[in-house]
Amino acid sequence: MSDAIITVTDVVKTYGSGARATRALDGLSLRIAPGEFVSLMGPSGSGKSTLLNLMAGLDVPDQGRVVLNGHDLRVLADRQLADLRLCTVGFVFQAFNLIPALTVEENVTWPLEFSGYARAEVRQRTADALRRVGVVGRERRHPAELSGGEQQRVAIARAIATGPAILLADEPTGNLDSHTGTTILDLLRALNESEGVTIVMVTHNVFAATYGDRTLELQDGRIVRDVRTPPKLRSLSTAESES
Repeated sequence: MSDAIITVTDVVKTYGSGARATRALDGLSLRIAPGEFVSLMGPSGSGKSTLLNLMAGLDVPDQGRVVLNGHDLRVLADRQLADLRLCTVGFVFQAFNLIPALTVEENVTWPLEFSGYARAEVRQRTADALRRVGVVGRERRHPAELSGGEQQRVAIARAIATGPAILLADEPTGNLDSHTGTTILDLLRALNESEGVTIVMVTHNVFAATYGDRTLELQDGRIVRDVRTPPKLRSLSTAESES
């Protein structure tokens, strides 16, 4: 996998100090190819969210290195790192993280405005992103006026509007009922398959994990299992979601 879009090498991350120190990641290494859909599983405290934050450049390792789309995050200045996150990485969170005071349209628009797009391009990309996730006619509504599934769709629209190569999703179905959660998983896989977006998704749900090409199981800050999802199993998850 020489053309990995994400490379994590011998990463160590510890929180706290002395007797209270907790090693969240313990010499972890992995490589993710462009266009892969990778599920991260493991018990609480296994290091899943810490790993996702390091991949995003939201946190820095105590040891080791993270290379994102050819950029070694250790050597980037703060502004370079912010620009890389804005243009290369999309984020989807369990709690949606929409801004309550902004409309649906405004929630999708603001990352584009920070990216420096012209006004006409901002409008076009916002409309396209909302159409791709199936949210049309709700542009002027506020998050509180939407269902949980609709809010997560808007969050995904915001994440993909800038055209990121990588989408990082932290328990994207955790606050949703099973039917709505499956709809969101179908949407993520469609983005992965039709547009080649690399997806790394943290989940506790075994069924959700089967949407990925590959599942990494973490325990005590290490990868203890790396399993390819059989194509037949991925097909079964699709068939179940459509039934």
